[in-house]
Amino acid sequence: QVQLVESGGGLVQAGGSLRLSCAASGRTFSMSAMGWFRQAPGKEREFVAGLSWNGGSTDYADSVKGRFTIFRDNAKNTLYLQMNSLKPEDTAVYYCAARGLGYSDIVYDIRNYAYWGQGTQVTVSS
Repeated sequence: QVQLVESGGGLVQAGGSLRLSCAASGRTFSMSAMGWFRQAPGKEREFVAGLSWNGGSTDYADSVKGRFTIFRDNAKNTLYLQMNSLKPEDTAVYYCAARGLGYSDIVYDIRNYAYWGQGTQVTVSS
């Protein structure tokens, strides 16, 4: 079982930065691929960034490439999303997700993630 708690969201002006954190409990965190997703009002939840279980591989949605960075600290059981050069279209609720024990590769479909946090709101003003 993995429990995920996001933090770090807030209101920021366009061009600003935020760092989201996702604190995980449970021993499976270090052996699970992780991801960040987001959901804007009236839209489906979408993949933002993914990270393999050992941090060796990352992938990003085209809309955030070059601006967002996903990384993890397994010693702290924490996943991060550094978001720079934020745009108003980045406004959404951001969720972290874990695939589960033994699932090491990045995938993009929300149905492949077994554990989810409660989400944190990110609002970017123009």
